[in-house]
Amino acid sequence: MNSRVREPGTGRRASAGNVTMADIGRLAGVSQVTVSRALSAPAKVSPETLERIREAIRMTGFVPNAVAGALASSKSRLISALVPSVTNIVYASMLHAFSNIMLGHGYQLMLSETGFDPEREEAAISAHLSRRPDAILLTGIHHSAGARRLLLGAGIPVVEVWDVTDTPIDCCVGFSHSEAGAAAAEFAHAAGYRHAATVTAGDERAIRRRNGFVDRFRKLSGADIMGVDFDSTATLGAGRQALVDLLDRGMARGCVVFCSSDQFAQGVLVEAGSRGLAVPSDVAVIGFGDQEFAAHLDPTLTSIRVDRDVLGRAAANALLDRFDNRADVEAIYNVGFEITRRASA
Repeated sequence: MNSRVREPGTGRRASAGNVTMADIGRLAGVSQVTVSRALSAPAKVSPETLERIREAIRMTGFVPNAVAGALASSKSRLISALVPSVTNIVYASMLHAFSNIMLGHGYQLMLSETGFDPEREEAAISAHLSRRPDAILLTGIHHSAGARRLLLGAGIPVVEVWDVTDTPIDCCVGFSHSEAGAAAAEFAHAAGYRHAATVTAGDERAIRRRNGFVDRFRKLSGADIMGVDFDSTATLGAGRQALVDLLDRGMARGCVVFCSSDQFAQGVLVEAGSRGLAVPSDVAVIGFGDQEFAAHLDPTLTSIRVDRDVLGRAAANALLDRFDNRADVEAIYNVGFEITRRASA
């Protein structure tokens, strides 16, 4: 049942949506200014007064007008976050770490899913900026020209995550995808593999990982490298189909398959098992992302790991540094990566 308060002098009852800070102040026996201070900076109000104000808010169901507060203070206490997928654990776990820190400093997250479509991202940026966020988190460093104009014109802190560049819009937190691919090639060659193949999703970061792997492995071994490319995102089923395609094209025994994601790699392992192929002697597999299931597959999956918790916390701290106008803050935060060696390679 919704709470109601009687409007002064009218004999009518007002909905909680019509309750004002002045009403809360009268119920709590304090001024409207004190109510405003209690909402924006509770530490500056005595515990007794704060409890009376909170009790008045509980009684009425009062919800502060955040838009009006933002117009008055130039602060919305909102942080926009745009990610390709809200269901992908790679992004979800990074956002969890990011959000925990921002919530601890009084900020709420406003989240949108953009896929890997620059036009969709630009539309989301425009929509979010209309809500007057205090900062924006973006995934990746490649954006449309229109998106960059919007962001530069907004004049608010921007952190680009999951990648690094020497020319960020404001600051970036991530790692080099091409170097990650090259490191996988070095690992594979050092482990004795002389034939390689790739399975790659359609997003440009996956393509850079593939290109880094191909370039380095070719230089180390001199071998030609087979590849299966998909326009879509990674799935287990697509990984299975990729191995079918590679085998039909004469993939050599003992080939190492570098996959742009653990989902592809899992599919390759499933298809290998269904065909009675031994892993890693008949086919070896390297994934990317080191998702939770990687350590529990049979065989367990060798994968490139990026510490998503560290990445999320670094992104949050980068924004907080900018809010504090610190002069010594870095523009580029490289969190690096590591290869987690398991049974599949």
